[in-house]
Amino acid sequence: MTARLREKYTTEVVPALIGDFKFTSIMQAPRLEKIVVNVGVGEAVQNSKALDATINDLTIITGQKPVVTRAKKSIASFKLREGMPIGVMVTLRGDRMYDFYDRLVNLALPRIRDFRGVSRSSFDGRGNYSLGLREQIVFPDIDYDKIDKIRGLEVAIVTNARNDEEAYALLKRLGMPFRD
Repeated sequence: MTARLREKYTTEVVPALIGDFKFTSIMQAPRLEKIVVNVGVGEAVQNSKALDATINDLTIITGQKPVVTRAKKSIASFKLREGMPIGVMVTLRGDRMYDFYDRLVNLALPRIRDFRGVSRSSFDGRGNYSLGLREQIVFPDIDYDKIDKIRGLEVAIVTNARNDEEAYALLKRLGMPFRD
């Protein structure tokens, strides 16, 4: 079973992008490469249980087991030594990526309080988009009673678009609610 959003991409989005940007081949049309979801767990330095709870939450949200990220340098003022676990991240590709994007755009973002759309200025100049969520409970999969602490997460959407204009058109056609 292919993801609903992947079908929309091939049947609606690619022909529209080819028309907009005058591409000569469907392979020139920008597409999603991967989505990276990252959670920084600063309190893991003192409390190792926080890391386990974050891994559990991220597994529920993405449907994939996250990787623990470790400190590259020691910082004495933060009581941090090199190699200590300080976060978790997941790289999504393929159908899982499309499913996550679909849930992010259609379920999670509309549940944010006072949500008026995401900023257009979060592109990096090379066609990639980043956004931060303040709390993981905007995803309906997370049970509010079972979380130990509200944590934010960063979502990086990597495309193979040549510039921000193409990436914006791709994400807009895939349903990303941009502020005008």
